[in-house]
Amino acid sequence: MIDKARRHFTQAGHLQQSDPTDWQKLQEVEVHLGRCTDARKIGDWKSTLREADAAIAAGADSSQLLLALRSEALLHLHKLEEAESTLASFLKLDSALPSSLTAAELSGMLAESYVHIVRAQIDMALGRFDAAVAAAEKARDLDPGNAEIGMVLNNVRLVAKAREQGNDLFKAAKFSDASMAYGEGLKYDPSNSVLHCNRAACWSKLEKWEKAVDDCNEALRIQPSYTKALLRRAASYAKLERWVDCVRDYEALRKELPSDKEVAEALFHAQISLKATRGEDVSNMKFGGEVEIVSSVEQLRAAISSPGVSVVYFMSAMNQQCTQITPSVNTLCTECPSVNFLKVNIDSSPMVAKAENVRIVPTFKIYKGGVKVKEMICPSLHVLRYSVRHYSVSSS
Repeated sequence: MIDKARRHFTQAGHLQQSDPTDWQKLQEVEVHLGRCTDARKIGDWKSTLREADAAIAAGADSSQLLLALRSEALLHLHKLEEAESTLASFLKLDSALPSSLTAAELSGMLAESYVHIVRAQIDMALGRFDAAVAAAEKARDLDPGNAEIGMVLNNVRLVAKAREQGNDLFKAAKFSDASMAYGEGLKYDPSNSVLHCNRAACWSKLEKWEKAVDDCNEALRIQPSYTKALLRRAASYAKLERWVDCVRDYEALRKELPSDKEVAEALFHAQISLKATRGEDVSNMKFGGEVEIVSSVEQLRAAISSPGVSVVYFMSAMNQQCTQITPSVNTLCTECPSVNFLKVNIDSSPMVAKAENVRIVPTFKIYKGGVKVKEMICPSLHVLRYSVRHYSVSSS
């Protein structure tokens, strides 16, 4: 074990045999590496991650084997994005693995093979099934007699085959059979978020909305940033008329996909339905449209009193800043179709500006249900966009 730790430490470039401090660090690496591999053997991934991080912090920060251990632990702890970034970081260290790593072993497995096995597992978790099979086959070629590699390769092949069969059946509109095919793949890889999401699509086609939600929940538990699963869950909530949950999901999607008009419209209709269940007046709420020109105080009062969010833009055609920001206001109107955009030209409608105590342009006032919630004088485009989007997704 001390020789193995020395290799890791030497890769990090810190070993100087005459320095007692370096030897102390080497011993720390040895201890943490031993604990790390022991934890991996019993599937204690929290301890695996903790000990790998400790060994890396002790000086083995360029050890591809330790980074691979860290990546695998993160994968099993459902921290897929971090696992992938760790994988990418150690693959960048050197396109060709050093001879010391090629010769090293991890629980009887060649370390180079282990790196490919970790890569296969991450590729499969991310839906890159062909790449996963290729990586697992590479590991088998390097270490043909290793039982763990053989088991992983077999599982990867079975999962990839199930996914392919499921996709073919789904395309043929055989949704029940497709769901069973994806389920077969999940027997070999229960934490595959892609298969859960694909099966959720089958349940949606079969109008089994609760099952669709369950599979989306599992996919999002494994991969919280999985946009497709969030979209499918939001749509399923709408079918179940679970409007609070539906609005919550679409609000999250609006923040992630601010320019997606379909998401914006789905959120708007979910908000309407939620308000209706609460007994609120939704008769005058509309989706989309252009910026409305306001020319009288009465027109303004009626517009801002309508349900939902209204943004009033006070401007002057003679003002250079207004000229610059007006195209962005028009763009925001398109991007936030659930918001009612109003424009007041203070030159042609001075009484409206006076009634609203507006002396400087551009001025923006945001109303929610007739109540002013924010006023901005000469805001930057960033502040304007943030404010409009903030209130547009919190209007439920």
